Amino acid sequence: MADGVRGALSPEREWSRRDRAKAAAKLMVGWVALLWLLEVIDVASGHALDDFGIVPRSVPELVDVVPAAFVHFGFGHVAANSVPLLVLGFLSALSGLRRFAAVCALIIVADGLGVWLISPENTNTAGASGVVFGLFGFLLVTGFVERRLLGVAVGVLIAAVWGGSILAGIAPTEAGISWQGHLIGLVAGVVAAFLFRRRASRSVDDRV
Repeated sequence: MADGVRGALSPEREWSRRDRAKAAAKLMVGWVALLWLLEVIDVASGHALDDFGIVPRSVPELVDVVPAAFVHFGFGHVAANSVPLLVLGFLSALSGLRRFAAVCALIIVADGLGVWLISPENTNTAGASGVVFGLFGFLLVTGFVERRLLGVAVGVLIAAVWGGSILAGIAPTEAGISWQGHLIGLVAGVVAAFLFRRRASRSVDDRV
């Protein structure tokens, strides 16, 4: 009877996972670098990019629903979003860049439209925190939705690390913080976990 290791990964699958990790890391480093570059441009231009934030219930502002997710109000603002976006984005992108793009598109559009619809009058909302909260929600439940043990473990881990900050971020207690954007982003991420769930399969993972 021949010896063997049951469940060992084929070289093809091993390379696929390695390539996905590299692609996810490059994407998120580039995304965060873009946010910092935009903030440098914003400061150098006298905060001209702040106009791309969302002013609620103004029809012309609908064009800013997507750009608002890439604009920040100062370096402290972009710094606060950089680490969680980098980590949560990397973990989310490991399941495939096409899926990740669809998840982020849903979060950004839903969050932007929600902010436009329910934020208080005379406010200007921008920043990647809606995406951060959305990716948190996506990772939190996707393992349970897909019944994948590793995904469940990731959800538990990120809940332990960022759960307190997430709860604080959706509480309407701190002035100058868009809890509406945080809450809508979180809900959009949970919805994305259901809409873009993967079916269980023993085949080699889809290529990026």
